[in-house]
Amino acid sequence: MPGCFKRTLFALASLISFVSFLLIVVAMGIPKWMTGKILCKTGADLVNATDPELVKFIGEIYYGLFRGGKIRQCGLGGRRSKFTIFPHMVKKLNTGLHVMIIMFLCVAIFFSLVSFGFCILNAIKVPYRAINGPAGACLWNFLAGAFVVLAVTSFMAAVKLHHLTERIANFRENVFRFVILEERFEDCFWICVASATAHAVNLLLIAISGIHFPKIKTKTEEVNVTAEDIMY
Repeated sequence: MPGCFKRTLFALASLISFVSFLLIVVAMGIPKWMTGKILCKTGADLVNATDPELVKFIGEIYYGLFRGGKIRQCGLGGRRSKFTIFPHMVKKLNTGLHVMIIMFLCVAIFFSLVSFGFCILNAIKVPYRAINGPAGACLWNFLAGAFVVLAVTSFMAAVKLHHLTERIANFRENVFRFVILEERFEDCFWICVASATAHAVNLLLIAISGIHFPKIKTKTEEVNVTAEDIMY
Protein backbone atom coordinates (compact mmCIF):
# COMPACT_ATOMS: atom_id res chain seq x y z
CA MET A 1 0.00 0.00 0.00
CA PRO A 2 1.57 3.35 -1.01
CA GLY A 3 2.04 6.06 1.58
CA CYS A 4 -0.38 8.93 2.05
CA PHE A 5 1.89 11.44 0.29
CA LYS A 6 2.40 9.15 -2.69
CA ARG A 7 -1.33 8.36 -2.92
CA THR A 8 -2.14 12.07 -2.94
CA LEU A 9 0.32 12.81 -5.74
CA PHE A 10 -0.92 9.97 -7.94
CA ALA A 11 -4.55 10.89 -7.27
CA LEU A 12 -3.76 14.43 -8.39
CA ALA A 13 -1.91 13.10 -11.45
CA SER A 14 -4.91 10.93 -12.40
CA LEU A 15 -7.21 13.94 -12.13
CA ILE A 16 -4.89 15.99 -14.36
CA SER A 17 -4.79 13.18 -16.95
CA PHE A 18 -8.57 13.02 -17.05
CA VAL A 19 -8.80 16.82 -17.39
CA SER A 20 -6.29 16.63 -20.25
CA PHE A 21 -8.49 14.03 -21.95
CA LEU A 22 -11.52 16.34 -21.65
CA LEU A 23 -9.54 19.32 -22.94
CA ILE A 24 -8.50 17.50 -26.12
CA VAL A 25 -12.04 16.27 -26.79
CA VAL A 26 -13.45 19.78 -26.35
CA ALA A 27 -10.73 21.31 -28.53
CA MET A 28 -11.43 18.89 -31.37
CA GLY A 29 -15.16 19.58 -31.33
CA ILE A 30 -15.21 23.39 -31.20
CA PRO A 31 -14.43 25.33 -34.45
CA LYS A 32 -12.31 28.01 -32.81
CA TRP A 33 -8.72 27.07 -33.56
CA MET A 34 -8.05 30.11 -35.74
CA THR A 35 -9.73 33.44 -36.43
CA GLY A 36 -8.70 36.17 -38.81
CA LYS A 37 -9.59 39.15 -40.94
CA ILE A 38 -9.92 38.70 -44.70
CA LEU A 39 -9.82 41.39 -47.38
CA CYS A 40 -11.87 41.02 -50.54
CA LYS A 41 -9.00 41.97 -52.82
CA THR A 42 -10.99 41.75 -56.05
CA GLY A 43 -13.78 44.03 -54.80
CA ALA A 44 -11.35 46.58 -53.39
CA ASP A 45 -9.39 46.70 -56.65
CA LEU A 46 -12.55 47.15 -58.74
CA VAL A 47 -13.49 50.39 -56.99
CA ASN A 48 -9.92 51.48 -56.18
CA ALA A 49 -10.82 51.58 -52.49
CA THR A 50 -8.63 53.78 -50.29
CA ASP A 51 -7.91 53.25 -46.59
CA PRO A 52 -11.22 54.65 -45.20
CA GLU A 53 -13.21 52.62 -47.73
CA LEU A 54 -11.35 49.35 -47.15
CA VAL A 55 -13.48 48.68 -44.07
CA LYS A 56 -16.35 47.75 -46.41
CA PHE A 57 -14.19 44.99 -47.88
CA ILE A 58 -12.77 43.47 -44.68
CA GLY A 59 -14.56 40.35 -43.42
CA GLU A 60 -13.88 37.70 -40.80
CA ILE A 61 -13.14 33.99 -40.78
CA TYR A 62 -12.92 31.28 -38.13
CA TYR A 63 -12.34 27.54 -38.36
CA GLY A 64 -11.35 24.41 -36.50
CA LEU A 65 -10.43 20.89 -37.48
CA PHE A 66 -13.84 19.97 -38.90
CA ARG A 67 -15.87 23.12 -39.60
CA GLY A 68 -15.91 26.90 -39.56
CA GLY A 69 -17.50 30.00 -40.99
CA LYS A 70 -16.77 33.39 -42.54
CA ILE A 71 -18.29 36.79 -43.21
CA ARG A 72 -17.66 38.00 -46.76
CA GLN A 73 -17.45 41.76 -47.20
CA CYS A 74 -17.25 42.67 -50.89
CA GLY A 75 -18.78 46.15 -50.79
CA LEU A 76 -22.44 45.12 -50.65
CA GLY A 77 -22.70 44.22 -46.96
CA GLY A 78 -21.67 41.15 -45.02
CA ARG A 79 -22.69 37.67 -46.10
CA ARG A 80 -22.37 34.90 -43.55
CA SER A 81 -21.62 31.34 -44.57
CA LYS A 82 -20.58 28.13 -42.84
CA PHE A 83 -18.49 25.28 -44.18
CA THR A 84 -17.22 21.84 -43.24
CA ILE A 85 -13.69 20.59 -43.82
CA PHE A 86 -14.79 17.05 -44.63
CA PRO A 87 -15.44 15.72 -47.21
CA HIS A 88 -15.16 18.48 -49.84
CA MET A 89 -12.81 21.18 -48.57
CA VAL A 90 -10.10 18.79 -47.44
CA LYS A 91 -9.30 18.13 -51.11
CA LYS A 92 -8.13 21.75 -51.45
CA LEU A 93 -5.99 21.62 -48.31
CA ASN A 94 -2.89 19.64 -47.45
CA THR A 95 -4.90 16.47 -46.80
CA GLY A 96 -2.09 14.43 -45.30
CA LEU A 97 -1.10 17.10 -42.81
CA HIS A 98 -4.68 17.84 -41.76
CA VAL A 99 -5.45 14.17 -41.20
CA MET A 100 -2.20 13.78 -39.25
CA ILE A 101 -3.27 16.56 -36.85
CA ILE A 102 -6.52 14.73 -36.13
CA MET A 103 -4.73 11.38 -35.76
CA PHE A 104 -2.17 12.86 -33.36
CA LEU A 105 -4.94 14.19 -31.14
CA CYS A 106 -6.82 10.87 -31.23
CA VAL A 107 -3.67 9.03 -30.13
CA ALA A 108 -3.14 11.66 -27.41
CA ILE A 109 -6.69 11.02 -26.16
CA PHE A 110 -5.94 7.29 -25.92
CA PHE A 111 -2.67 7.80 -24.02
CA SER A 112 -4.34 10.32 -21.69
CA LEU A 113 -6.87 7.67 -20.68
CA VAL A 114 -4.10 5.07 -20.28
CA SER A 115 -2.11 7.44 -18.06
CA PHE A 116 -5.28 8.13 -16.06
CA GLY A 117 -5.68 4.39 -15.43
CA PHE A 118 -2.02 3.92 -14.48
CA CYS A 119 -2.11 6.83 -12.04
CA ILE A 120 -5.24 5.39 -10.40
CA LEU A 121 -3.51 2.01 -10.12
CA ASN A 122 -0.47 3.55 -8.44
CA ALA A 123 -2.67 5.55 -6.08
CA ILE A 124 -4.43 2.38 -4.90
CA LYS A 125 -1.55 -0.08 -4.62
CA VAL A 126 2.12 -0.68 -5.36
CA PRO A 127 2.29 -2.68 -8.63
CA TYR A 128 4.56 -5.73 -8.77
CA ARG A 129 5.81 -4.95 -12.27
CA ALA A 130 7.98 -1.88 -12.82
CA ILE A 131 6.19 -1.02 -16.08
CA ASN A 132 2.91 -0.76 -14.15
CA GLY A 133 4.45 1.56 -11.59
CA PRO A 134 5.72 5.15 -11.82
CA ALA A 135 7.87 4.26 -14.85
CA GLY A 136 4.78 3.24 -16.83
CA ALA A 137 2.84 6.30 -15.70
CA CYS A 138 5.74 8.50 -16.84
CA LEU A 139 5.85 6.74 -20.21
CA TRP A 140 2.13 7.21 -20.98
CA ASN A 141 2.11 10.83 -19.82
CA PHE A 142 5.16 11.56 -21.94
CA LEU A 143 3.57 9.96 -25.02
CA ALA A 144 0.27 11.79 -24.50
CA GLY A 145 2.02 15.15 -24.15
CA ALA A 146 4.33 14.43 -27.10
CA PHE A 147 1.43 13.66 -29.45
CA VAL A 148 -0.38 16.84 -28.41
CA VAL A 149 2.79 18.82 -29.13
CA LEU A 150 3.04 17.12 -32.54
CA ALA A 151 -0.57 18.07 -33.30
CA VAL A 152 -0.07 21.70 -32.24
CA THR A 153 3.18 21.97 -34.21
CA SER A 154 1.57 20.43 -37.30
CA PHE A 155 -1.34 22.87 -37.11
CA MET A 156 1.07 25.81 -36.88
CA ALA A 157 2.93 24.45 -39.91
CA ALA A 158 -0.35 24.13 -41.84
CA VAL A 159 -1.25 27.75 -41.02
CA LYS A 160 2.12 29.40 -41.53
CA LEU A 161 3.80 27.25 -44.20
CA HIS A 162 0.83 25.90 -46.16
CA HIS A 163 -1.35 29.04 -45.90
CA LEU A 164 -4.30 27.14 -44.45
CA THR A 165 -6.41 30.24 -43.71
CA GLU A 166 -6.01 31.62 -47.23
CA ARG A 167 -6.93 28.30 -48.81
CA ILE A 168 -10.07 28.01 -46.69
CA ALA A 169 -11.06 31.65 -47.32
CA ASN A 170 -10.83 31.18 -51.10
CA PHE A 171 -12.61 27.82 -51.22
CA ARG A 172 -15.25 27.84 -54.01
CA GLU A 173 -14.66 31.55 -54.67
CA ASN A 174 -14.76 31.82 -58.47
CA VAL A 175 -15.15 35.61 -58.75
CA PHE A 176 -13.60 37.16 -55.66
CA ARG A 177 -10.15 36.60 -54.22
CA PHE A 178 -9.46 37.04 -50.52
CA VAL A 179 -6.17 37.85 -48.82
CA ILE A 180 -5.41 37.41 -45.14
CA LEU A 181 -4.85 40.58 -43.14
CA GLU A 182 -4.66 39.06 -39.66
CA GLU A 183 -4.52 35.61 -38.06
CA ARG A 184 -4.97 34.70 -34.39
CA PHE A 185 -4.68 31.34 -32.66
CA GLU A 186 -7.82 30.98 -30.57
CA ASP A 187 -9.10 29.12 -27.51
CA CYS A 188 -9.03 25.55 -28.84
CA PHE A 189 -5.42 25.87 -29.93
CA TRP A 190 -4.38 27.12 -26.50
CA ILE A 191 -6.51 24.41 -24.84
CA CYS A 192 -4.29 21.84 -26.58
CA VAL A 193 -1.21 23.69 -25.36
CA ALA A 194 -2.68 23.52 -21.83
CA SER A 195 -3.24 19.77 -22.27
CA ALA A 196 0.43 19.23 -23.15
CA THR A 197 1.43 21.36 -20.16
CA ALA A 198 -0.81 19.23 -17.92
CA HIS A 199 1.11 16.08 -18.87
CA ALA A 200 4.39 17.88 -18.18
CA VAL A 201 3.05 18.69 -14.69
CA ASN A 202 2.16 15.02 -14.27
CA LEU A 203 5.72 14.01 -15.07
CA LEU A 204 6.90 16.39 -12.35
CA LEU A 205 4.42 14.98 -9.83
CA ILE A 206 5.46 11.40 -10.58
CA ALA A 207 9.13 12.37 -10.21
CA ILE A 208 8.37 13.95 -6.83
CA SER A 209 6.53 10.80 -5.72
CA GLY A 210 9.75 8.81 -6.19
CA ILE A 211 11.77 11.00 -3.81
CA HIS A 212 12.45 9.28 -0.49
CA PHE A 213 12.33 11.88 2.23
CA PRO A 214 14.36 11.16 5.37
CA LYS A 215 12.29 10.02 8.32
CA ILE A 216 12.47 12.13 11.44
CA LYS A 217 13.54 9.95 14.35
CA THR A 218 12.70 11.05 17.88
CA LYS A 219 15.12 10.18 20.65
CA THR A 220 13.60 8.10 23.45
CA GLU A 221 14.71 8.93 26.96
CA GLU A 222 16.68 6.14 28.59
CA VAL A 223 15.17 4.90 31.80
CA ASN A 224 17.74 4.40 34.53
CA VAL A 225 16.56 1.89 37.08
CA THR A 226 18.43 1.98 40.37
CA ALA A 227 18.39 -0.37 43.32
CA GLU A 228 16.39 2.16 45.36
CA ASP A 229 13.63 2.18 42.67
CA ILE A 230 13.40 -1.62 42.88
CA MET A 231 13.00 -1.50 46.65
CA TYR A 232 10.03 0.87 46.36
